[in-house]
Order: sequence, then C-alpha cells, then structure tokens
Amino acid sequence: MDTALSPPVGQLLGGRYQVGSRIARGGMATVYLATDTRLDRVVALKIAHPELSDDADFVRRFIGEAHSAARLSSPNVVAIYDQGSQGRLHYIAMEYVAGRTLRDLLDERGRLRPGEALDIMTGVLTGLAAAHQAGFAHRDVKPENVLLATNGEIKVADFGLARSVAGAAATKGGMLIGTAAYLAPEQVVGGTSDARTDVYAAGIMLFELLTGVQPHVGESPLAVAHKHVDEVVPPPSSVLAGLSPALDALVAMATSRDPDLRPADAAQFLRAIDEVRSGLGVERAGAHRAPVRYEELPDSAPYATTGGMSALPSLAPHGYPTPSPPPPGPGGPSSVNHTLVVPGGAAFDHPGSRGGPGGPVGPGAGYGYSDDPGFGAAPGYGDGSGEYDRYYRTPPAPAEPWLQRMLFGRRFWYLLGGVAAIAIVALGAWWLSSGRYTKLPPMRGLAASAARSDLTKLGFSVHMGKAKYAALPKGEVLLTTPAAGTRVTGGSPVTLVLSLGPRMIQMPNVTGDTLRQAKLALRTEHLHLGAISKTLSGTVPAGDVISSNPQAYTTWPQTRPVGLTISEGPGLPDFVGQSFPFAQAAAQVGGYRVQQVLDKNSKAPAGQITRQSPLPNTPIKPGEVVIVHVSQGPPTIAVPDVKGLTVQQAVAELQQAGFSVKVNEEGFGDKVGSYSPTSPEPKGTTITVNAGIFSFF
Repeated sequence: MDTALSPPVGQLLGGRYQVGSRIARGGMATVYLATDTRLDRVVALKIAHPELSDDADFVRRFIGEAHSAARLSSPNVVAIYDQGSQGRLHYIAMEYVAGRTLRDLLDERGRLRPGEALDIMTGVLTGLAAAHQAGFAHRDVKPENVLLATNGEIKVADFGLARSVAGAAATKGGMLIGTAAYLAPEQVVGGTSDARTDVYAAGIMLFELLTGVQPHVGESPLAVAHKHVDEVVPPPSSVLAGLSPALDALVAMATSRDPDLRPADAAQFLRAIDEVRSGLGVERAGAHRAPVRYEELPDSAPYATTGGMSALPSLAPHGYPTPSPPPPGPGGPSSVNHTLVVPGGAAFDHPGSRGGPGGPVGPGAGYGYSDDPGFGAAPGYGDGSGEYDRYYRTPPAPAEPWLQRMLFGRRFWYLLGGVAAIAIVALGAWWLSSGRYTKLPPMRGLAASAARSDLTKLGFSVHMGKAKYAALPKGEVLLTTPAAGTRVTGGSPVTLVLSLGPRMIQMPNVTGDTLRQAKLALRTEHLHLGAISKTLSGTVPAGDVISSNPQAYTTWPQTRPVGLTISEGPGLPDFVGQSFPFAQAAAQVGGYRVQQVLDKNSKAPAGQITRQSPLPNTPIKPGEVVIVHVSQGPPTIAVPDVKGLTVQQAVAELQQAGFSVKVNEEGFGDKVGSYSPTSPEPKGTTITVNAGIFSFF
C-alpha cells in the first residue's frame, strides 16, 4: 500500500508507531493519537500532508520543528520524542497532552480573571524562556499553540515556525510568517524576528486573556497586520474598566512598537509579571496559601468601549452568580471598583477609570467578592445586611504597589534618562569594536536570485564571479568571496560564484575488459567506479566486464558513479549421475581438476557419481579442485544353485536368499534346466529360471 496516498490510520510508521484516531487537522499537518510499540506508550503523531512532501522548503521547516523543540528541556514545552519519514510521509512523534487548548478555554469563558491570566502567562513564558535561552524564537505564539493539560500543566506547542535568533534576519520573499493578530511590527515591515517578537505576541495574548478580545481587528489579515505597525495596543482597562494600571503597564511594555523598549526575552517579561503579582498580592498557582479570587463588579454598562470596539456581552465570572448593580456610591452611579480578596486575609482595592467627578472612586464605593462566611457580617446595607453584603464589601484603600510607584513616578524618568545615557555610551563602544561588522551568512546551495536578494537586504554589494563545474545543480551558489562566516563591514562587496552543474562525460566502452583495465579507463575519463555486481557467464571469461551502467558512449555526469557487471565464468557442471570419466573430460575443458572419493554406502550402480563439492553452478576458478564421490555399488551375495530343482523349490530358495525370480517355461516338465545370472549379485536382483524339457539343451 502506498502510505503517501492512503489515510495512515491503522498503519505502522517507522516500524514503531501504530497510528490511531485523528486528533486535529491543520493547514499543513494532521495530528493523530498513536502508540509507540517499542516503548509501549501513547504519543501524538504529527504527520505532514502528503501533498506537501514535494515542497523541499516545507519539508525542511517541518523537520526543523522537531530539531528545534527536541533541543528544549522544559516542563512547559511539548516534548519531542522522534522524527522520521516513510515514503512521502514525514512525521514527528511528540508528547501526548490530554486536555484542551487555551483557545478552547477562551471560547468557553470569554475572558479570564487576572489571577488566572497571569497563571497561564507564567507557564507560557517559562516555556518560551527555555526556547530563547536555547537560541531560537517560536514566531507563532497564540492561544491555539498553548495546551492546558488535565493535570494543570501549561505547555507551549507547535515550533513549526521556530527559527534561530542568530539566523532570523529576514524572511525570504517578504512573506509574513505567523498569525496576523499576534504579529510584531518588525515582522510586518521587515520580516525580522527574534525573542522580542515572541514577547510582543505574548503581550497581545495577555490583552486577550484579560479582555476576551484582540486589540486589533480588520477586514483582512493584512489589514490587521498593518494595524500593529500604525497603531499602539490600547490598555486592557480601556476595554474592561477597573483593571489594575499595573496590568496595563505589563501589556504596554510587552507590545511596544519599538522592539528595543520591550523586555529582551520571555525571562525578562516573566520577571515583570512576578513583580506585578507581588504588587497585586497574587501568588502563583500552587503556592501554599489560600486561593485568590477575583470578581469584577458589573454595572449598567459592564464594559467600557473605546477606539471603535463594540461593547462586549456581559460575562459572569466562572462559578459565581452575577449580582445586580449596587446602589450609587460616592463616586457616582457608574462607579466601578475591583477588589482582589484573599480569603481570610487582606483585600486590595484597584480603582476603576470611570469614577465620578474628582477622579477614582473614593472609600465606600468599591465592591469585591468574598467567600469568607464572616466577611461583612454586620447587619444593614453597607454593614452586612441585604443581598449585596453576601458578595460585596468596601475594603480599605491599600498602599500603591512598588512597581506602580516606580513605573508612574518621577523617579522612573530620572532612572530612564541615566540608563539611556549609559546605553548610548555602551552602544557607541560596541559599534566601534564589533557592531559595524556583520558575519557573511552561508549562501552555498541557494539560487542566485535568492542569494542576491538576501545579501542586498543585509547591505552588501553583490558581484558575480566566473561560474565553475561542481556537483551542485546548475545556477546554485557554489561559494562566496569572502567566504561564509567572515566578519565584514556593511556595504562590502561580495562575489557570488555559481555552479555550472556537473561536467558531462562520454562513457567509454569497457565491455570485455578486465576489471583492472576498466578502472583505468574510467579514471582516464575522470569518472569514478560505483557498485560492482557479479554473474555467471558461459561466454565471457571470469573477471571480465559483461556490461556497464551507463552503456558505452552514453553522456554521463562526471559526479555520478559508474556501475559494472563482472563475469564469474561458466559455473561448475552437475556431475551427479554421470561417470567419473565424464567429469574428467569436463574438468580438462574448464581448466580445473577433479578428485575421486569412493562412496561405499551408496546403492547406486558402481562407477556412478553420487555427489560433488563445490555444488553445481558454483563459480569455478582455473586450477581449483572439485571432489566427486563415486559409488562402489551395493553389496553382492552368491546366487544359490537351483539347477535340477522343481520350479517351486527353485523359487523358494532364490527368494529366501533375497532375490526376485522370473520363470520361463520351455516345454513339458517342471524341472529347472538353467538359470541366470549365476555370479554374485546385489540383493534384490532378478534371477531368471528356465524350466521344462528343453531348458536342459
């Protein structure tokens, strides 16, 4: 069965993976549940679509996914176990994660509480930090590529677009790589990508987790991509009023349109998230303290809308009732306040952006959720009585977190100015020492147009040198001057030397030559010998060439090996059943010798060959000795003298001796006149008995 044309369900790929049911299908590959029969474990088998197997760039990128992810060792990255190919099927065996994607969770919940969002972002950034530390960027961070396992683990999957940070200068052909909603501006404009593009996509994803919507929407993916270039990402609190300014600062820092103003990698972004957690009083999931609950207080317009975004539907927090709006507080009828409550501990107040005159809502107007039975137990509205006191209370205003004071205070700008001055000095020193130099990337094997385009984008001046014959296909880059890896300044000239393809040679006629003569003829024509096969021939002497591949006088690439078929001679005849003189005559013609060995146990007639060594049809060399076993004949016994006996007596005596008997009647009477043979014969020989009056004459 052609595995490239039939569904792989039920097949055994690579002699190891038993393919089961389909889990998911994408534009370039399908994921199946499979069993690793060698290690007896369940795996997820990602199989590229067969119709893409002829796309060398896709196959290279698909295999690169396995190589990229296999370099990682992180509990927050889907582990890669194996990669292989069978026919036109290319597959990756990876860890099977039972659960669902972050996109599935968003589709179900709409948006997440800040604590939940930060928990998920911590797992995602931990996985991305491992990738960045290993030296490559994911380039396609989005909820669809985040897996939420049933045991609570968070894993980053699908490194199909991952690429080395050092080699991610540009994308060929100006093609956008990634998902439009999460593309960084530099990916759209210049096709460049590094760890900071992953940070940007993570910031977009944090915005979506907090608000339930993406910051940029448009009529087409291209329109969305260009919004990343032309528009800033709005703060999450402009979509969902009351979110902490520290969360706005996280999103703003990660989604800066200038990549130099973002965290350098996922590890730095993760440290910033930990600072915000500390400021908000939110511990990581699994910390040894009471769980944190977060509840937004809805009002008549539960979500603020800005920038042309339509109002979102009201979404009740997961697992809790949606209470009716409380009476107006001091901040006005539309006052909204958010309270982060740690059961049995303190509550932290985060003023909303829609307070009444004079700024944020003052004390007495905020509401938060608590599941502590003793929380707000005093009687009366606002002091424990009524429906609202079951869910809300007014917490005291807490001290502003350290990160907020740092980010939004005057000291931050002084610090920023000092850092900028140090950075300018360091940048100047770096530029003079090594920054102005660029390593010339490897170009060998690229098409001339692609190599010229890549070098031009890097600022080099490209020239064409004299093409040379080589094993590479015609038109591909053979070498560059300077050589790949050389450190050169921007704008330096680079010479491309293209391949003319392999030189074509006319195959010489070596049929009938000895192997030594054939090798010399091929060497003279600058061809090299490949596979040698041997076969029996009754017409071509042993050791001589019977045929060649290619045939004589065929035009053949100089780099391809030449195959030869060599004669092993006519082969040894079958002597069994023949006489020894027959074997001697054949040996004299063939140039070999025969040696006779007496076979004493054979029942074959004496002088007949019963077996031989070597066996028939074995190649035989001149002078070689062939052993033939010649039958001595079966043992003989004396024939009894039955002359003068009656026929009945003669037959009985001969049969008793072990012979067969044939009776000839020659006239009247039953006396035996003669019999033959009379000499000793092998047991079972037929003795002819002649009886009657005429048998005596």
